[in-house]
Amino acid sequence: MAVAARVNPKDFFTADEWAPLAARSSWRGLALVAHCWAVIALAMAMAIVWPFTLPLAVMIIGARQLGLAILMHDGAHGALHPDRKVNDWVAEWLCGGGLAPYRAYHLQHHKYAQQAEDPDLVLSAPFPVTRASLRRKIVRDLTGQTWFKQRFGRLAARLKARRRGEALAPILIDEVRRQRRWLIFNGLALAAFSLVGVWWASFALWLLPRATWFQLVTRLRNIAEHALVAKDEPDALRHARTTHANFIERALIAPYFVNYHCEHHMFMHVPCWNLPGASRLLQSKGAFPRMERARGYLAVLEAASAA
Repeated sequence: MAVAARVNPKDFFTADEWAPLAARSSWRGLALVAHCWAVIALAMAMAIVWPFTLPLAVMIIGARQLGLAILMHDGAHGALHPDRKVNDWVAEWLCGGGLAPYRAYHLQHHKYAQQAEDPDLVLSAPFPVTRASLRRKIVRDLTGQTWFKQRFGRLAARLKARRRGEALAPILIDEVRRQRRWLIFNGLALAAFSLVGVWWASFALWLLPRATWFQLVTRLRNIAEHALVAKDEPDALRHARTTHANFIERALIAPYFVNYHCEHHMFMHVPCWNLPGASRLLQSKGAFPRMERARGYLAVLEAASAA
């Protein structure tokens, strides 16, 4: 198997420059998790008080749902907190769960980035696509079709393949067991919103953002990070793309420094909040021309749909 090329921090940073970049913080990661939930809560309150802001709230909440996934990703790298137990507990219980299987999967992605064995290669390999194909993908995301397939596709396939006379109950029971955590969380959310008289918010202000905007921005992030990056790329500075993000893009598409993806692949254990500092240092040392970079998310989409 072809292991992806690695970057030695000593090739770019002095010991004094590298130490603060690599340092874990006992409060910054926790503060970002708290910030993420606070933004979600405020967006929910905004839409409840002013229902006409619902579309904006859906975008804000969907982006912060992605934010939770990004922070869980930092937890998979052990970067949320210097205490591994605290790191893993926060990533598992406050950032969406599924840490252990995600960590195993994601570290394989880093080990074989853009090589044939990269488990994420399937996400970037189809690009570029036609504009019509990209539009269809966006429509599926925004109409909930992508979410439904991810959440209930396995159940639908099992029901479709069910033989005549086969009992339905075991299939449904198995599916409930498989999704019990998701069902419990959403059941508790529905109960909590019902207690304050806004039961509908559980659907309109949590499930709807998850089923629509979250799916779209997750796709945009995946495209920006690795689409049009050469397979079997030998240069470790070109395994992933950093995309310049303005304020609106950071708020609605790329929260918590996820756009610094080239820097992340170069130094995968650097906490996300230190990636902008790493990027500035790399620029000062003349590394930008060698790195895979894009001027914005629209530019990436234009390139990825030029076929």
